Amino acid sequence: MEISKRKTKRNFSFSHLFKSLLLIGICMMLERSYQPDTLEQVLTEGQLRVISRNGATTYYEGSDGLTGFEYSLLKGFADDLGVELVIEDEDSFNHILHLVTAGDHHLAAAGITVTPARSKKVQFTTPYMDVTQQLIYNARQQPAPTTVADLIGKDLLVIAESAHVEQLLKLRETYPDLRWREVQELEMIDLMEIIHSGKADYAIVDSNSFDINKHAFPRAQVAFEISEAQPLAWAFPKSSDTSLLNAAEAYLERIQENGTLAKTIEYFYQPVGEVTTVDALFLSYRLENRLPGLTKTLKEAAAAYDLDWELLAAISYQESHWNPKAKSRTGVRGLMMLTLATAGEVGVSNRNDPEQSIYGGAKYFRNLLDRIPERVTGEDRVFMALAAYNVGMGHLEDARVLTESHGDDPTQWSDVRKYLPLLAKRQYYSKTKHGYARGWEPVTYVKNVRNYHKILAWYVTHGERRLAANPPREEDYESDTGEPAGGQIDILAPSKSTFTHSSFNTSSLSVL
Repeated sequence: MEISKRKTKRNFSFSHLFKSLLLIGICMMLERSYQPDTLEQVLTEGQLRVISRNGATTYYEGSDGLTGFEYSLLKGFADDLGVELVIEDEDSFNHILHLVTAGDHHLAAAGITVTPARSKKVQFTTPYMDVTQQLIYNARQQPAPTTVADLIGKDLLVIAESAHVEQLLKLRETYPDLRWREVQELEMIDLMEIIHSGKADYAIVDSNSFDINKHAFPRAQVAFEISEAQPLAWAFPKSSDTSLLNAAEAYLERIQENGTLAKTIEYFYQPVGEVTTVDALFLSYRLENRLPGLTKTLKEAAAAYDLDWELLAAISYQESHWNPKAKSRTGVRGLMMLTLATAGEVGVSNRNDPEQSIYGGAKYFRNLLDRIPERVTGEDRVFMALAAYNVGMGHLEDARVLTESHGDDPTQWSDVRKYLPLLAKRQYYSKTKHGYARGWEPVTYVKNVRNYHKILAWYVTHGERRLAANPPREEDYESDTGEPAGGQIDILAPSKSTFTHSSFNTSSLSVL
């Protein structure tokens, strides 16, 4: 009887153990069979890893951190997911697509044109923008070509491995004698410069690149479009897991519907202009109607930070046209158009408050002046601080390094301003510390502020002379206080009979 009981117990133990192991195995198999999708992985890791290309239409370092058209869209998507945006730079379009297909990154966003050949390698989102391929020529040297046949026998440049090559191959089926030169390691801005300088007959660039750079190369003009509108989109790995792709689709659809996409396109593709006669007319009106209410604060803030108040006023006008409620599409706001980060650095809690904004802008400009190397003196120091106010100290230093490496003087603004635009060209910015910058913008910015400063100085002097020639009468003062009747008499408010729109000499707006 004892033996029988032992066997029964032993059999029960083995049976129980087998069932337990089987249950554990099944649980492990079920656990292994569930793999989180890509969207869940992104949310768990807290990072959105993107492969892109540092440049004008993608992302670059601005005066207050990374910016750019693609960057703004990507940052919005990452913020929407609640994760950190991590961008890795890659020069070659072919390598960008290879990295995406290899699964090293979640997506690619580099102004990628959707083509049939590329669609075989990757999955594209719904397009967020359309571009056309444009033929450009030097408008000063020759008449505009009107058909593809006009290009035969001419020196036509195109970027190697680009969608432009695919289009030319299609056109060659109709025009078998069509020939072109494929260039490596150049960008569309380089092609525009080549055409502007007359070193080639024609080139092909994308319409969005032309829009950004056209003001820098005015001789390079569009002859005609050689393609239909072509879509730009984000690229994802080809996979049955479309969770992250679907999230991107939903995000792009949402910003298109609420107008965010259109505003972003307008902001990044709207060029910075220069002072024109029309600008001068508006300035004359604002001198009479806006500046008098700001003069006292401008003078006090300038005195507090040892600055020229007229220069401070010129900066403020360039930034906001003396509109205290001015706001850009990127969120900078106020009279001095301070970013949120800069406002925090200089102690501004309300950027829309005119007094806070002026004092904050004065403090920030003073900081920039003090950071300029001591060997930069006089007006050159002021001009470089103005450039840094616009583009950031990092990019200014990159330009100064370029200036010195080319044998010019990094302490002279007249030399440095020649090299700032080179920060928009890959062959130069790829070797700098801070990468791509819209380097022509600080050059235009400094030019405009100098012109506004000159106009303001003339305006103030004119007001002083008028006041000296027509001193206030005794009845103009309050008998009990001795203060001007109706408020302070401001030399910045000459009568309209002595200062009119026509009194501007537009030759004073010459290029400085």
